[in-house]
Amino acid sequence: MNKNTRHFLRVRDLSYNEIQKLFERSTLLKKQVKENVFKQELQNRTLILLFEKHSTRTRLSFEVGMQQLGGNSIVLQMRDTQIDRGETIEDAARVISRMCDIIMMRTFEHSKIEAFAKHSTAPIINGLTNEHHPCQVLSDIFTFQEHRGNILGKTISWIGDINNMCASWIEASNILGFKLHVSSPPEYKHLLEELNINQNNVEYFADPLEACMQSDLITTDVWTSMGFEQEKNERLKSFERWTVDKRKIDVANKDVVFMHCLPAHRGEEVSADVIDGPQSVVWQEAENRLHFQKALLEYLIKINEA
Repeated sequence: MNKNTRHFLRVRDLSYNEIQKLFERSTLLKKQVKENVFKQELQNRTLILLFEKHSTRTRLSFEVGMQQLGGNSIVLQMRDTQIDRGETIEDAARVISRMCDIIMMRTFEHSKIEAFAKHSTAPIINGLTNEHHPCQVLSDIFTFQEHRGNILGKTISWIGDINNMCASWIEASNILGFKLHVSSPPEYKHLLEELNINQNNVEYFADPLEACMQSDLITTDVWTSMGFEQEKNERLKSFERWTVDKRKIDVANKDVVFMHCLPAHRGEEVSADVIDGPQSVVWQEAENRLHFQKALLEYLIKINEA
């Protein structure tokens, strides 16, 4: 990667202190929105949003966030660019990065965003790849700390698919010092073993109910991520016992919270009474993408100009 440019491609790209400072800034930025005060620290700055995968929350949170910070955002769908007609990622990065201050990219293979970052003179934010979803996980942890205090030493239960969210939760556990219980069907355990991530804080459970015992946070995601639709019917059968339902909430700590990065499929990975119940902070979690990403935009632009 361009050695002179700091990017945010995965959770481990930030230190413990940087993450906590971003959480502090997110809190202030959120308070300002509630008070209808906008300092607009990024006036005349331009964010380019480059999408290969569909998006609701990622696009909205970055566009609205940049607007609240006083900057501009431009949305580019890859299918509408020359990348879709054979221009290399490297050449596109060299051009696009010279026309903006920061770039968010949401794509499939993580290697694609790494190649883009290597040739970009502007900082790159990972809005999601098949392997990592760092903005979502740090926004989730910010939400947890709003409700339950510092996540250090807490127990987090990941129930379901071992996907990009799970990988980012594992990286976060290494930096922020919490225990992570991961439960998925045994036939998918190999995906956990294949992740090239330190798993000192991770414990695997074949029984999802056991994984939720004494948990402070239970979180999940869809069973079939984008790009894996051909596996849906097989996964519906395999993951049947991995629905986060009231039984799993009941064995967790009394003040457990539930999260889901959305979109959710009630009756599949989560029951309606859980996602719509009192332990759910899903809607606050979705909103907090806006505030955390504003803090991230400010930070990356400023440190790359220092």
